[in-house]
Amino acid sequence: MRRAISLLIVLVAGVALAWWLAALGGTVEIRVQDAWIGLSLPILLLLLALLFIVLLAIASLIGWLRRMPARLRQRRALRQRSEGDAAVTRVLIALAAGTADTARLEARRARTLLGETPQVLLLTAEAERLAGREEAAAEAFAALAERPDARFLGLRGLLRQAMAREDWEEAKRLAREAEAAQPGAGWIREERAQLALRTQDWREALSLAPPDAPRAALSLAAAGQEPDPAKAAELERKAFQADPGFAPAALAHAARQRAAGSPRRARATLEEAWAVAPHPDLAAPLLEGVTEPLARVKAVEQLIRRNPQHPESRLLLARIALEAGLTGRARQELDALRAAGQADRRAYLLLAELEEAEHGDAPESRAAQSRWLREGALAAPEPRWRCGNCGTDHTGWKPVCSACNAVGQIAWTKPTPAMPAAAEA
Repeated sequence: MRRAISLLIVLVAGVALAWWLAALGGTVEIRVQDAWIGLSLPILLLLLALLFIVLLAIASLIGWLRRMPARLRQRRALRQRSEGDAAVTRVLIALAAGTADTARLEARRARTLLGETPQVLLLTAEAERLAGREEAAAEAFAALAERPDARFLGLRGLLRQAMAREDWEEAKRLAREAEAAQPGAGWIREERAQLALRTQDWREALSLAPPDAPRAALSLAAAGQEPDPAKAAELERKAFQADPGFAPAALAHAARQRAAGSPRRARATLEEAWAVAPHPDLAAPLLEGVTEPLARVKAVEQLIRRNPQHPESRLLLARIALEAGLTGRARQELDALRAAGQADRRAYLLLAELEEAEHGDAPESRAAQSRWLREGALAAPEPRWRCGNCGTDHTGWKPVCSACNAVGQIAWTKPTPAMPAAAEA
């Protein structure tokens, strides 16, 4: 409504102006020597308006003709872009469907239509990888890596290829470059952590390990690679602090303390480890150099005082008591194990030795020994170092399972009937 009123006002003003000019009258004369032209003022104004309209139309036509090539190029570019986008979509569908030949064909078409954009280069590389053409994929990833705006994408692809062919040195170099291109990227941190584990660079693996990683095992493995004794001692201390019940870390930390002239601290470390998770190897350093039998019994009692009813505590005390001739004490501990249902093969072997120590080579002793040995054959086997990933048994702790290459999975565990026995690695 307002627009109609405004247009009406303009028309009225135009008509009023034309009427006023017509009523104004007057003549305009143009003389050139003897020739002259005389026009009334309204007619002259009308001619000037028509001349302005004609000149404006000519100028507009010239501008339209000059802009025509650009419009044609733009239209061609839009059509090319549309066809290129359609080709990109077909590449994505082919990659999802796993049709390598179609993916490569559409990727080449997209590359021709759109040029070497980051999206097209990435799709080209993935299409070539799907077809098994790793060299062609590497060329596309390298082209991506040369672009400042897509360098990380190219380096990521090259890193994946290097890790797939187990070129660890090249993978480390690419990981460092990718970290520099995209600082703080979570994916790069995870890849570097996996790379450190695969190359057994334990110091790097420890620094990149997530919170739920086996830090005690990684710290102890890193200590074994550390040439600086002070740094190695610090890593062993961290391993023990991460898991006081991890016997290898406790033994390494105690040995370092003993070598530094602190036998009391070493003994306290072993006692703390035994209180958390008793392990037979923890007793050896404490009994080393103690030759008097009763003194050895006293040393064991001191070691197990915070966890005396654990099966390993009872077994250790029974063995040391038997060696000292304290057969009554040994039988007391072994009978307690049997009563609690915690006796394994080692307990029955000790009972057989106990019968011989108490009764010699008498027929009753031989009969009792035979009975204990038969029960021992049916009893649960003793704990051992076993990989929690594949179940392989090992003669000692290692940071990596030699059977499945799992890191930090070897633990001191008691076999169960459901777990098949595996050959020692």
